[in-house]
Amino acid sequence: MNAGTRNYAIVTAAYWGFTLTDGALRMLVLLHFFRLGFSPFTLAFLFLLYEAAGIGANLIGGWLATRFGIARMLAVGLSAQIAGFLLLSALSPDWGMALSVAWVVLAQGVCGVAKDLTKTASKSAIKLTHDAAFGGAADSRLRASPSDDRTRGDASAQLFRWVAWFTGSKNAMKGLGFFLGGLLLEAMGFRAALWLMAALLGGVLAGVLLSLPQLMGKARASRSAKELFAKNRGVNLLAAARVVLFGARDVWFVVGLPVFLYASGWTFSMVGGFLAIWTIGYGLVQAAAPALVRRSEDGLATEVPAARLWSLLLALVPVAIVAGLWADLARSDWLVVIGLCLFGFAFAVNSSIHSYLVLAYAGSEKAAEDVGFYYAANAVGRFGGTLLSGLLYQAGGLTACLLGSAAMLLTCWLVTLALPLTSPAAADAMAKARRSAGRA
Repeated sequence: MNAGTRNYAIVTAAYWGFTLTDGALRMLVLLHFFRLGFSPFTLAFLFLLYEAAGIGANLIGGWLATRFGIARMLAVGLSAQIAGFLLLSALSPDWGMALSVAWVVLAQGVCGVAKDLTKTASKSAIKLTHDAAFGGAADSRLRASPSDDRTRGDASAQLFRWVAWFTGSKNAMKGLGFFLGGLLLEAMGFRAALWLMAALLGGVLAGVLLSLPQLMGKARASRSAKELFAKNRGVNLLAAARVVLFGARDVWFVVGLPVFLYASGWTFSMVGGFLAIWTIGYGLVQAAAPALVRRSEDGLATEVPAARLWSLLLALVPVAIVAGLWADLARSDWLVVIGLCLFGFAFAVNSSIHSYLVLAYAGSEKAAEDVGFYYAANAVGRFGGTLLSGLLYQAGGLTACLLGSAAMLLTCWLVTLALPLTSPAAADAMAKARRSAGRA
């Protein structure tokens, strides 16, 4: 196993540990405070700073990872998550409602920073470890010859597989985390569960510090805000698509869906178990996405049209669920469950393709900054979706949440129609080849 593949395995394992506890945290907070009588909007409000903090954390985290190294930022993210758990465990049942909400929002904000610092560092590492493992084939072998096209195609296919496996396995771990959160809440209680998760993350942090090279990914960072935000067209468009894609998921998934199922007679264990199974299945589909998308030699010619097709298919799912709810069919909860499974399948493929495309469009030297910018957009979408999930459910139930999701997904499809079919590196290589041919 070469150094690039070894580091990829270490980063993936560390992110698994982080994601397991992050999924458990979401279920702990949602179920614990719903049991205490918090309204749907208040539950959404508890997660707002968690999501909002990710916007700045991704932008700054990408710059910091480029400036100080990915391994260091991964360690900072894990440390911040431990601090957030300990803060949340200090919540006292004797405090009033206002102070309790403020304290939980603050602790969740720390965990939101931790999540996005860790995610940006981890996903940036994929690009770097891939290029180290395959000799930088994605960028350094871009010449205008058939053999180089095949080399680049093999490298891009491997990058897609690594991204899909990383993202899919991460979401499977998140699903296990949902189940773990519900289990720990019932078995140990809120505070003891947080202490146990903090201890587990401490072990992961020690492994990262001992295993990864501290300066991995260190490069010349942007020296101004203008330079930091000067992304290529592909990254900018993907970021815009990501805002509405994840907003469309969270607008009904964060608050509307769990509350709807509970109001339909489901128990906490049933809700948590179903969401765990759904998220694990969602992760497995993400990992299998490369087998569902025809590969191209340049890494974009078939992948970009696939992103457009799957975005359109996804937009049809919430519309179909709303039509079923309006028809007032028996057991509307099972209609929603079946619709959610279809939604999860199409969403997983979309997310996996997008996660690959941002690395295909990004440059190697500042991959962390490009990925940070992209996931800042992801955080904007999650923030908007979380806020709207509480507001729309309170205003019009799950139907209003689903209509909001459909509108966002239609916007996502329209944005993907403008995605370029050529990467910046390939465009530069072709331009140089034409200039060379002209001089000859």
